[in-house]
Amino acid sequence: MRRTLRVGAGLLAGAIASPASAQVQAHDHTLPLDLAMEAAREAVQACAARGWPVSAAVVDAGGVVRVQLKGDRSTIHTRDSSFRKAYTQITLGPVFGFDRLSEGVEKLRANPNAPALATLPDILLLGGAVTVRANDEPIAAIGVGGAPGGDKDEACAAAGLAKIADRLPSSARAPR
Repeated sequence: MRRTLRVGAGLLAGAIASPASAQVQAHDHTLPLDLAMEAAREAVQACAARGWPVSAAVVDAGGVVRVQLKGDRSTIHTRDSSFRKAYTQITLGPVFGFDRLSEGVEKLRANPNAPALATLPDILLLGGAVTVRANDEPIAAIGVGGAPGGDKDEACAAAGLAKIADRLPSSARAPR
């Protein structure tokens, strides 16, 4: 038990001490701005078509916002939640091995150190984000906030990814 706690504490300390960009392996591809804009727009429109006013954010591999759109009639908090979901996905997804934030939330429920992760700035452990990959490397994340449930936010984020997936290098198709 003590060994498990020490290992868990060590992993958590490493995650806290490392900047987000250091957690993502170096790669030669970034998500072009026009594709980031298109993905965010599609995510907002996919939710709007279902009557859900949302915001969408696309962050790069370092967790820096590339695009953020606040949909018509979306409330102010959706701006922050969409960013925080995308940021959580791109910073924790590669470390813990998940491409959909809902998968990460489920994985982390079994981790006794997960509550500590939730105290880190900008981390939001709710479904609603997907990883954008190019040549099997995470290059961005799309986060959505404002639909009536993280699963619905995530479906709209996935719609944004699907809109651009065929224009990304091979492995950038739908999340695993």
